[in-house]
Amino acid sequence: MMDATAVPTPDRNDEDFWTAAAALVEPPWSEPDQGDAFTMDERVHDAVRALAERISTRAQAYRAADKPLDPVLMASPDAQLALLRALYEAKQSVERLAESAATVAGRSGANYAQLGAAWGGIKRQSARLKWPHAVVRKAASESIPFHHAGGTAAVHHDADADAWWYTATGADGRETESEPVHRTYAEAIAGATEYLLAHALPGRQAPAGD
Repeated sequence: MMDATAVPTPDRNDEDFWTAAAALVEPPWSEPDQGDAFTMDERVHDAVRALAERISTRAQAYRAADKPLDPVLMASPDAQLALLRALYEAKQSVERLAESAATVAGRSGANYAQLGAAWGGIKRQSARLKWPHAVVRKAASESIPFHHAGGTAAVHHDADADAWWYTATGADGRETESEPVHRTYAEAIAGATEYLLAHALPGRQAPAGD
C-alpha cells in the first residue's frame, strides 16, 4: 500500500495544484473495513427510512389524521414494502452517481480496468459494458460532453494556444466558458467538474470555499 505521506498535497494557489489534481494516485483507495461497512449501512438505512416514511400510505394516513406514527408500525408489511421501494430509489441513485464518478474518472485518465477494480472488482469488459462512454479515444480537437452533479460540460482543445478549455451548464441553469488556459485535458476536466459541483441543485454539496 502506498504511504499517504508520499502523495503531494499542494494548496489551491500553488503552481502545481492542477498538475497534482490531474495525476492518478495509486492505489486510489484503501479497502473499507467492517466498521466502514456498518457505518454505510446505518447511513443508507437512515436515508431510506426517511423516504419510506414519506411515501408509506400508512404513514400518510397518520399524518392526515394529525397523529404520530408509532415506530413499531414501520415493521408492518405495507411499511416494509414502502421501505423496499425506497431502497430501489437508493439503488437508482447509486447507479447515477456511479456513472457520474466513472465518467469523470475515465475522462481524466482512468482506464476500464481501474474502473472495474473500483466497482467491486468486475472485469474490464464488464466495466466497458456498464459505462460505455466513460473512457473515450478521441482526436485532440474533438469535444465529448459529460454529465456530473446534474449539469453538463464539454472539454475542447485550442490548437492555436495548445491548451484546453471547457464549456459547462450547471444544474441551476448557469453557464460558463473558460479561457484556454488548462495545460492538459485532465486539468480542464477537473475545472469543469468543480464548476458543475458549485452549481448543483440545492441539497448537493458544493466544494469547500464556494
